[in-house]
Amino acid sequence: MDDNNELKLDLVHLTRLALENQSEDIRLFVARLVRKYRNTDSELAKQMELFLRNAPTRSNNTLRDTAKYSNSPTPLPVDEEMRLSLLKVFKDCPNSEPPLLSNDIKELLCQLIQERKQFRHLATRGLHPTRSAIFVGKPGVGKTLTARWVAAQLGVPLYVLDLTTVMSSLLGKTGNNLRAALNFAKQSPCVLLLDEIDAIAKRRNDDTDIGELKRLVTVVLQEVDDWPATGLLLAATNHPELIDPALWRRFDLIVEFKLPEELAIKEAIKRFSGSDYQNFEKWIEILTFIFKNQSLSDTERTIHRLRRTIALSMNYDRVIEELIKSSASELDRQMKIEFAILLAQQTHFSQRDISDFTGVSRDTIRKYVAQLSTRTSGQHYASKKI
Repeated sequence: MDDNNELKLDLVHLTRLALENQSEDIRLFVARLVRKYRNTDSELAKQMELFLRNAPTRSNNTLRDTAKYSNSPTPLPVDEEMRLSLLKVFKDCPNSEPPLLSNDIKELLCQLIQERKQFRHLATRGLHPTRSAIFVGKPGVGKTLTARWVAAQLGVPLYVLDLTTVMSSLLGKTGNNLRAALNFAKQSPCVLLLDEIDAIAKRRNDDTDIGELKRLVTVVLQEVDDWPATGLLLAATNHPELIDPALWRRFDLIVEFKLPEELAIKEAIKRFSGSDYQNFEKWIEILTFIFKNQSLSDTERTIHRLRRTIALSMNYDRVIEELIKSSASELDRQMKIEFAILLAQQTHFSQRDISDFTGVSRDTIRKYVAQLSTRTSGQHYASKKI
């Protein structure tokens, strides 16, 4: 690896640690960089060492303290080169709010949880619980959040494979890192999530990948086949088309996360609005239309932004009006018409205002509103006649 690429890799690792607020990991990594660059760039090494000496220390914070998260006395596995943990750990409260999911996914997950809680009962019948599942869906639909919730319901830690650490810069080390992480997770009851599994289990006919990555697919296939029933192995992907076909049939369960339905969107608006929901409620139909075809994480981000803006301006209607304008500009022609009709039915805006918001002419708005009014009147008359 040339110096430029090696410097880029160091920067990536340092950035990740900084964004995750891993202060002690940063200190250890910077100390390693000082030793690394002492011979090749002594001035850089001196500057980093000076910052390191003057930085405040936190004696109560150890490198990825496993005792805080896990009942296992075994320390978390680390990359031999960087000495960074290969796993991120989550230990959530069982009483935490469940993710917003469709009914069919809720049923699948509830059965999965009950199977593991009734482990002994299944064993008496010669059965074992679901050992593995793969979550498929676009970013932000709740795959990782769901994995955390499942682990919390089972009362076990969730370990998430940290790909930025597992994918070692040294040829041949990535497979070792992967095996170390998987072997650790087998030692005690837990949920292990292989997030972005498409990065380590790509189709083996992809000529753009080196042999090292292709060998990883074989490792993953073997691990899924041999995964013990005492633990739950989860995987998640945003790109199912990239995954090696042989992997799909290895998983006991495939869960497809789709964009939220109308009821889920309304529940999300209520949950994310918090104490401001009373002010958002009158706009619920409009907001539901705006958030259609968006992930729940996008919805949450927008709602929180609106709440911050409202907290500063205290003008709810004005903030929603600006959201309507910006959202309408991103719609196609047919969706703009549907949005214009909804605004005419649900809000106090004049047809002139709605036309300005959406770009739909007032004649078109009048025509569609009249058609709907006639249709509604006809249905009302028919029901009275019956």
